[in-house]
Amino acid sequence: MQSNYLKPQNIRSILDRYGIKPSKGLGQNFISDDRILAEIVNLAQINRTETVLEIGPGFGSLTRHLALAAEKVVAVELDHKLFPALKDILHPYKNIQLVQGDILKLHPGELIPGGSYVVVANIPYYITSNLIRHILESDTKPKRIVLTVQKEIAERICSEKKGSLLSISIRIFGNPTILMEIPAKAFYPIPKVDSSVIQIELAKTPYINSNDLDNFFRIVKAGFSQKRKTLRNSLSPGLNLSTNDMEFILTGAGIDPMRRAETLDLQEWINLMDVFNNQRPG
Repeated sequence: MQSNYLKPQNIRSILDRYGIKPSKGLGQNFISDDRILAEIVNLAQINRTETVLEIGPGFGSLTRHLALAAEKVVAVELDHKLFPALKDILHPYKNIQLVQGDILKLHPGELIPGGSYVVVANIPYYITSNLIRHILESDTKPKRIVLTVQKEIAERICSEKKGSLLSISIRIFGNPTILMEIPAKAFYPIPKVDSSVIQIELAKTPYINSNDLDNFFRIVKAGFSQKRKTLRNSLSPGLNLSTNDMEFILTGAGIDPMRRAETLDLQEWINLMDVFNNQRPG
């Protein structure tokens, strides 16, 4: 039965009880500090009218806190080995729906038919970029996204001075900010690096037309494909243009062809796409 008090979980004893070992391949590091789990829910501003899509619930450490705050929690877990334990642990919570599967192969709109939801997830490095794009480009977008990621990744995503492919991809849809830092010791097993919680507050509509998204990402990916090279030299092979034609397009967009991809902000990438679409030579 639910209550407003949650007995802290002991992740190590749960692993022993169910005979499970954390998977390095899946990047499994479970948050074991209940104060931090409660603070994540608080910072995510979850209320009793909202549905939460949680990705990677593990043993339900955060899921339990979300269930006390939200109207409903839909939790998607990839690891079929720990899924029975997850079901057992969360059985008392009647507002939690568990789904065993790969979130990258599932559609949020089908998981949450009502359409209005918030994403909360503690995700490993290897899935960060693909997961964020999968959620942001889905037909049914969340109101906001709250993610626990490696600290270095969080700083890269939220930096306004040094761009990255992931940062630019996110800023098309909204504004990312760092909410808090989590020390490595708050996880079990203890990872080698600290983590941060970030929030992506989504704009009502993307900053570019949805019909232009594929072309936009093609250009940005080409720019970051060879980050040490100048834009003229990194973009030309990726876009199948000569360096002279690429220089023409960059100049037309008001961008020095000798700059590098990481120095461009979102608006400059948008300007570059517009010129590429409308003023391509020949």
